[in-house]
Amino acid sequence: MTYDEHILTQQQGKPALRETYDDSTTDSPLDFTLGSSSNLPANPFSVMDAQIERYQSQGIDVIDLSKANPDLPTPAFIVKAGQEALHLLENNRYSAFDGKPVLLQAAQQWYKSQHGVSVQWDTQLLATCGAGVALTAVTQCLLKRGDVMLAVGPYYPPYQALADAAGARMVTIASTAETDFLPDIDSVDEETWNAATLLLLNYPNNPTGALATRDLFRRLVDIAHRHHVIIANDFAYAGLESEGNRPISLLATPGASDCAIEIVSMSKMYAMAGWRLGFCAGPAELMREIREYHHQLCSSPTGAVQDAGAVALLSDQHSVHELSLIYARRRKLFMQGLEAAGLSVFDSKGSVFVWVRVPENQSSSQFAQELLSHAHVAAMSGECFGQYGEGYVRLSLLTDERRLQEAAARIGKIGKISKLDKLGRISEIDRPCLNNETR
Repeated sequence: MTYDEHILTQQQGKPALRETYDDSTTDSPLDFTLGSSSNLPANPFSVMDAQIERYQSQGIDVIDLSKANPDLPTPAFIVKAGQEALHLLENNRYSAFDGKPVLLQAAQQWYKSQHGVSVQWDTQLLATCGAGVALTAVTQCLLKRGDVMLAVGPYYPPYQALADAAGARMVTIASTAETDFLPDIDSVDEETWNAATLLLLNYPNNPTGALATRDLFRRLVDIAHRHHVIIANDFAYAGLESEGNRPISLLATPGASDCAIEIVSMSKMYAMAGWRLGFCAGPAELMREIREYHHQLCSSPTGAVQDAGAVALLSDQHSVHELSLIYARRRKLFMQGLEAAGLSVFDSKGSVFVWVRVPENQSSSQFAQELLSHAHVAAMSGECFGQYGEGYVRLSLLTDERRLQEAAARIGKIGKISKLDKLGRISEIDRPCLNNETR
């Protein structure tokens, strides 16, 4: 039956013939061939969410310290700007592919006022729906199959997936407590530097909270020039200072203007995680290619969100300073509680985490599971962050001081009553980083 015959039959009030498919004679189900993305590792944060939900569905009070999900509201002046912008006709329409000029110009001014960096808003900046989209655009644009991407371990878990999606091979540079979780550059041989296309950094660091130094950035920029490597810094925790330690921009490094890209998130410094807004800055030639890729990946962030973001960037940054003070108080309080429980904590100065050494004779996954099953405190196992994360767990500071104190108290109690042999073998379903453990 043709389409026209089908319509005619319906119009005449007669029941249309229903074509059916009888699979009773089919020997086997349809065989779907999936693309390369089917081989990507599971997102450990999503897996952890499912674990937490299992406990909560049983009425168990879980203190969720597994993610960097802001618990404090977006500053009122930013919310007001967004509300007012919703009524603008221009924001009912698609905005420019690269982002609204008002946001890009605000990002240009933010770089100048906060970091002394000069970038051109119309050629060197791109607005994105959060830092995650920017990371995708940068890696998928700059990497091709067979390329080498360097990353510093411990690393943010999606970095491995981004390399896999591009068909690239990720090589991890070690960072340890002995190096203050800064990369051991001297451990990388000339052959590896020559083979590398992209070096992906993340400072302030997730998960360790380590801050990059100007000397580190200077050394890396020099290496990038000698070996023709592009450096990208995931600047997700920009603006959040601690005890006078202010995160520095990679782009403020002499010589970085022609070899470095920086990805800035609005999520943490303005508590705007749900707004999905960020921006990317770099050399005009590279940004032209990244913008073209991004134009195919998505359009641009919601117009009203961009207007609110512009107001945030152009503000006096007092709200960021206040947020930093809150996180610093929480870090100090939580560290004291954890150390009183007998745990060793890295003295981090950046991001919104504490990086905690697990007790002897336990793996990261065992200790993280013990925290969840016995203390009902959700933490991310260090193995989620690659091989150099083993031996640690990551706990976030994004809940109020009372809950952090309670979390430390719960952890202290299990430290006194729980032994490794009580745990038995941890099942695979309880290991959010199972897919990453061999990477």
